[in-house]
Amino acid sequence: MTLKQRLTDDMKAAMKSGDKASLGVIRLINAAIKQREVDERIELDDAAVLAVLEKMVKQRKDSVTQYEAAAREDLAAIERAEIVVIERYLPEKLGEAEILAAIDAAIAQTGAAGPADMGKLMGVLKPQLAGQADMGEVSKLVKQKLAG
Repeated sequence: MTLKQRLTDDMKAAMKSGDKASLGVIRLINAAIKQREVDERIELDDAAVLAVLEKMVKQRKDSVTQYEAAAREDLAAIERAEIVVIERYLPEKLGEAEILAAIDAAIAQTGAAGPADMGKLMGVLKPQLAGQADMGEVSKLVKQKLAG
């Protein structure tokens, strides 16, 4: 079952059960997916849908930070609840040890030796770790590996 199909099935289930909070977020997800499909005139596969979901989570985390800085805990709580629903559709996050193992494998594969090879290494890692790791964290770990 594709991720888009799972979202549609979950939307129907949320409608039947009266789960308005989940229903609203799933509709937002579907709208974002549809918007990207219309803009780019393509049919999104699971990897592209994961990218949309990750972007939505990042936007909400940024909003939470802004709301907390403005002392608007009520709005921050709404954003956190949306993050929980969106993260249901993201794959399980990898631990630091698994990320480091993937980095070591990519270094062996590409022959990366120093900081100049970071772009080549990230090009290999990004598709492998999409949805499973925060790419900012991966980038930081790659820098440490290549510098050390």
